[in-house]
Amino acid sequence: MHKISLYQVDAFTDRLFSGNPAAVCPLQGSLSVELMQSIAAENNLSETAFVDISASPFSIRWFTPLAEIDLCGHATLASARILFDEYLDPECSEISFSSNSGPLRVFKRSDKLFLDFPRDDPVELDEELTLRSVIERAIGQDPERIFKGRDDFLAVVSSQHDIETIRPRLENLEALPSRGLIVSAVGNEVDFVSRCFFPGIGEDPVTGSAHTMMTPYWASFFGKDRLIARQCSVRGGILECELLDDRVTIGGSTVRYLDGEIYV
Repeated sequence: MHKISLYQVDAFTDRLFSGNPAAVCPLQGSLSVELMQSIAAENNLSETAFVDISASPFSIRWFTPLAEIDLCGHATLASARILFDEYLDPECSEISFSSNSGPLRVFKRSDKLFLDFPRDDPVELDEELTLRSVIERAIGQDPERIFKGRDDFLAVVSSQHDIETIRPRLENLEALPSRGLIVSAVGNEVDFVSRCFFPGIGEDPVTGSAHTMMTPYWASFFGKDRLIARQCSVRGGILECELLDDRVTIGGSTVRYLDGEIYV
């Protein structure tokens, strides 16, 4: 039996009990997939990040309670907060990770942390009537436009009110050939708003990786590269997004909630 440090951080928020909570386990070496999956299931958060700090660059993997995933924004932001606070020189302002989605970077800017993630350009689907019907049943609305990204579908609706009043029928999402469904619209007080739904999980409070697809779309829509976004879940979160050549930076605040140890 040995001890593993465990931290919990609320990401994309400056208030405790909001944003998206993630668990972080810094490691000296690797764990088996079976053990990482068991820890993630025991934590029962949307994601647990495992960071091998003995590797250069640091190796990061993310697990939901059910499976490993290839990219997670909020858990990467949470991991960076813990590494900056507990494991790195106070003068350090940037972290490099290796992941199943390639090289990733997190950097400090003022009091916020920013993800540097691969850009995901959405492709519009014009004639996919079956997909449109599935999405319409899932969100109870007829989207204005539908796009497909690397992992998710994006449905654009007409207003923030439409976003806030969605009562999802999550069982319909099982028919989509994707990780999940993002629904987005122009915001009232920010540039754009969204909600994100995933089969088997439900609604994700704040989804950093979804903004790798929304940022290119809304940057083109508004004709500007820097955008402020809000995810309109119950917990909610604010994200600062910037479109680069082949990357997207996604920034926000973080709040530490828990420091502890687990025994395995």
